[in-house]
Amino acid sequence: MKIYRFLTADDTSAFCHKVTEALNKGWALHGDPTYAFDTANGVMRCGQAVIKDTPGEYHPELKLGDQ
Repeated sequence: MKIYRFLTADDTSAFCHKVTEALNKGWALHGDPTYAFDTANGVMRCGQAVIKDTPGEYHPELKLGDQ
């Protein structure tokens, strides 16, 4: 099955580490990153979609980050 996650965080090195960790766990980048101003919190936010092929069947209770 193919699984999808959208990683988000404030624009800090923590976001880069989050994406790097996903890549090292076998996830692949999917599309371009996003970058937007979060007016509610007054910070820039980043986002990146990642995908991964994994065995098994999809079900809504699946914890994507544990794959």
